[in-house]
Amino acid sequence: MKTEVLSPQLVPKMDVHPRNLTKAAPASAKAIYTCPMHPEVQQDHPGECPKCGMTLEPKTAVAGTDDEKNAELRDMTRRFWIATALTLPVFVLAMAHLIPPLGRQPWVNGDPSRWLQFALATPVVWWAGWPFFMRGWRSVVTRHLNMFTLIAIGVGAAFVFSAVAMLMPGLFPPTMQHEGKVAIYFEAAAMVTALVLLGQVLELNARSRTGSAIKALLNLAPPIARKVAPEGDHEIPLDQVKVGDLLRVVPGDKVPVDGAVVEGHSSVEESMVTGEPLPVEKTVGDKVTGGTVNGSGSFVMRAERIGSDTLLGQIVNMVADAQRSRAPIQGLVDRVAGIFVPVVLSVSVITFVLWMWLGPEPRLAHALVNSVAVLIIACPCALGLATPMSIMVGVGRGAREGVLVKNAEALERLARVATLVVDKTGTLTEGKPRLMNILPTGGFDATEFLRLAASLEQSSEHPLADAIVRGAKDQNLPFDEVKDFRSVTAGGVAGTVAGHVVMIGKPDFLRNEKIGDLEALETSAAKLQEDGKTAVFVAIDGKPAGILAVADPIKSTTAEAIKALHALGLEVIMLTGDNRRTAAAVAKQLGLDAVEAEMEPSGKVAQIKKLRAEGKHVAMAGDGINDAPALSEAEVGIAMGTGTDVAMQSAGITLVKGDLRGIAQAIRLSRATMRNIRQNLFFAFLYNALGIPVAAGVLYPYFGLLLSPVIAGAAMSLSSVSVIGNALRLRKGTL
Repeated sequence: MKTEVLSPQLVPKMDVHPRNLTKAAPASAKAIYTCPMHPEVQQDHPGECPKCGMTLEPKTAVAGTDDEKNAELRDMTRRFWIATALTLPVFVLAMAHLIPPLGRQPWVNGDPSRWLQFALATPVVWWAGWPFFMRGWRSVVTRHLNMFTLIAIGVGAAFVFSAVAMLMPGLFPPTMQHEGKVAIYFEAAAMVTALVLLGQVLELNARSRTGSAIKALLNLAPPIARKVAPEGDHEIPLDQVKVGDLLRVVPGDKVPVDGAVVEGHSSVEESMVTGEPLPVEKTVGDKVTGGTVNGSGSFVMRAERIGSDTLLGQIVNMVADAQRSRAPIQGLVDRVAGIFVPVVLSVSVITFVLWMWLGPEPRLAHALVNSVAVLIIACPCALGLATPMSIMVGVGRGAREGVLVKNAEALERLARVATLVVDKTGTLTEGKPRLMNILPTGGFDATEFLRLAASLEQSSEHPLADAIVRGAKDQNLPFDEVKDFRSVTAGGVAGTVAGHVVMIGKPDFLRNEKIGDLEALETSAAKLQEDGKTAVFVAIDGKPAGILAVADPIKSTTAEAIKALHALGLEVIMLTGDNRRTAAAVAKQLGLDAVEAEMEPSGKVAQIKKLRAEGKHVAMAGDGINDAPALSEAEVGIAMGTGTDVAMQSAGITLVKGDLRGIAQAIRLSRATMRNIRQNLFFAFLYNALGIPVAAGVLYPYFGLLLSPVIAGAAMSLSSVSVIGNALRLRKGTL
């Protein structure tokens, strides 16, 4: 199969060489930072999105990007650990009165304990949690209320109320005092801060890995090239190669850039382009692709496409473009918060006004207590836990079952997938060609036939030779010495083995060697090819001797996996770089819904874009480097753990065992996780919906009941316990 360079119109050009994507752009080209959730937000410097508070990401890789992300991650991690270390003693001190031996100690509710809680909680709230107050304030200024608005209000209200209650207890009515002291809630403010910081650390960790696929791709290009010059070959840096340069590629080297062979011949392993495991023979005039691996031959090539014009450069760009287009699951919470926050603020203000106007004396104290109770019960502790808890438990269960989830977004999107696009080699099949059939004719013994053929193939560089040799070794057959060995490029091999003249190759090669009567073998070969096998013709002592069939066998678990996927309501489509006959045979055997063959990376991406344009939710499963752009373009990429690192880095889901049945399990897991998240959000808002009116004092005129901040804090904690308990259900049971 010939490899053609992608049309430049299909992929946006990059302004720099692929290996230099992380280097600084020209001074005249400033980096543009954008929000993954709100792409309309763009600016020329790092920062947070004014709408949702997420950290902005560069549209193109620029110098310092990784360092800036790591610096933010280090900062949040440091804040989290310090906050946790200070919050634990605050929590212990606050809960000590509930522990029988400690509850009787006078210091538990005394000033030393209260002042120590105040001292420990202050740096947690005002230093560790300061970024949340800044983002919350920005959300108010820009009128885009979000989760950080809730966090800032909830934490700030709990802390300020506690500080006022401790420093000026006389402001509160006697009913709110116990031995002259008013209840404090420093532990609530500190715990919410620590929990939100944990969520930020987890998110930044996941996002810091988004560039690893591009880094792995960049490493495919060799750092140097061997330039052919009149004074002799010499090595030059890859970025100094120019169009038209003659480059020598020696055995085992990577092809430096895209071009054409002008001298010599070899076999090139092109799995990064086609996904197929068999090397492709290259002779004068054939195209070669940068990043592919040369075999045992040597050749000279003319550089035709360099830098960003190479196929590898375009793949890098496609992966980068697709990775930027994603919608974080937390967007649902932010959209709800956009309505919830102003409602809570309005209720709190109205509560204060009504108690000041209609409430009993001391009116100010009652107004302050009840308005703060509204804010405390609306503290987004449970709301903040609703999605992270379900995600953490769901991801943990997936890991135990061999399904690795890169981020929460992958689970969110996988739950609604209805179309699964799969690669063939290494995904549906084993990815390792094997000798499948030994078909001797004319009275030849099968064992002797294979022994003679394999002995000759030991000296061959033909791409299929290894499968034949391994097939003979699996049967523990002895190998004979080969004499007069010769090889005909793109034809076959011949030699003398144990006194027999043996020839192996294509029918035309055998005919050129005066071997006739091949019609019967060609008829048998056609049937084998319909089953997706490659037929190799063998002649012994001048007569047709039989056929050896080589194929990439379908995994034993694939048929069961396809059945399970269909049972889940998924449409399964195969996109492969293999030839149409082989692809059709595999699709028919497995009962796939559709198949597209002989596709290059850009073709797979275009097909996925077409499916998504039709309104379909598409997931892509693959294992090769050539699948990386398609994995990134799909709503969810699913990589086989037995495949390449680039495929796994580009995918949101990785199946550790490379077993396609894991996709069905991953889909069941994602759907169960999303159901759990929706339930958690319902619990979180249910407590607020019921608690806020009570906290505002609607029951006071009828029953004389007020929801003190103590009960508000308990209700907030109960909502968190409900959310956590519900999330833990994902650990066990049938999905």
